[in-house]
Amino acid sequence: PRPRPVAVAVNALLCVLSLCVSAAEAENVTTYDAKNFGAKGNGVDDDTKALVAAWKKACGTPGTVTLVIPPGTYYIGPAHFHGPCEAVAITFFLQGVLMAATDLKRFGNDWIEFGWVTNLTVVGQNGGVIDGQGAASWPFNKCPVRKDCKVLPTSVMFLNNQNTVVRDITSVNSKFFHIALLHNNNMRMSNLRIHAPENSPNTDGIHIERNTGVIISDSRIGTGDDCISIGQGNHNIYIARVHCGPGHGMSVGSLGRYVGEGDVTSIHVTDMTFQGTMNGVRIKTWENSPTKSFAARMLFENMVMKDVQTPIIIDQKYCPYYNCEHRYVSGVTIEDIKFKNIKGTSTLPVAVLLRCGVPCRGVVLQNVDLSYNGQAGTLSHCENANATYVGYQHPQPCI
Repeated sequence: PRPRPVAVAVNALLCVLSLCVSAAEAENVTTYDAKNFGAKGNGVDDDTKALVAAWKKACGTPGTVTLVIPPGTYYIGPAHFHGPCEAVAITFFLQGVLMAATDLKRFGNDWIEFGWVTNLTVVGQNGGVIDGQGAASWPFNKCPVRKDCKVLPTSVMFLNNQNTVVRDITSVNSKFFHIALLHNNNMRMSNLRIHAPENSPNTDGIHIERNTGVIISDSRIGTGDDCISIGQGNHNIYIARVHCGPGHGMSVGSLGRYVGEGDVTSIHVTDMTFQGTMNGVRIKTWENSPTKSFAARMLFENMVMKDVQTPIIIDQKYCPYYNCEHRYVSGVTIEDIKFKNIKGTSTLPVAVLLRCGVPCRGVVLQNVDLSYNGQAGTLSHCENANATYVGYQHPQPCI
């Protein structure tokens, strides 16, 4: 007999997730359609309650469950998709567009929040777009110039989840960060497309904080801020084959600003391309840190820089504001950092900037080849870096 259409659709989805199963096995997946819970998907009616109701039904169903958001444009305000779930595994299958409300009074810290879920998959198909409609909010963002600014909502927050897959999703024009990861364990993200204009403030592509075991791969990110920012308290982060630009590059930090920050350890970033960004790979820490912490065991390798202002940076005097205090050196100890096989072009003469507070320990540069697009050659500038140089070096190492 011919399988039921829902079984075929779910079977195709599971193949997308590299979990191909037979049609008979797919019969065991319970599938819900958001439109059966009152979602209109016409881009005008508010579908927030309908999508949350559909999630609650899916989350409360035992077994393996898929919630399908079919083609259409779903206008929604803040939506929290929370567990714990009765489902042993749950898939949020986005075939349409989620479009954010623009009234900032409706929002807290984020717009869409997936929290306290085990074995969650968020996957897109036929577009799978998350549109933050940020342009209307960007003029209200004062964070680039004021320390006490009001933070605008992040588009998608993943909070306290275990074993999460995010794949084939497009995020555009977030009000603040596009995606934030906080307190997650074992997260895999791939084939993401994240876009916002170069002049959009604080539209980081992916911000990571207090997570263990995160993999980000095969994605393209171009925003008005960091493509990927690795904040405090992270361990075992792997990033591969990500194209970054425009934006501020990829950062570890900023670190050392707040009380109780955790260490950042075991970071491996490989095979990234940076095009037209402000920075390439950067570690940035604040001075006057209230708490001591470590940033250690990091490898940045096989990077291509195309017209990047400053491709390699360690900056322990980071402060983006006009008035900055310089009373005490940064409380973040930097050690065992390696930059390997970094090549390309810079648009400023200083292509390598290593500005440490307390002397950095175990900084290694291996096979660096960076040329300046201007009249003169590239330069290195170092403070308390104590770097070791291996193989080919252009610019010349700091003396």
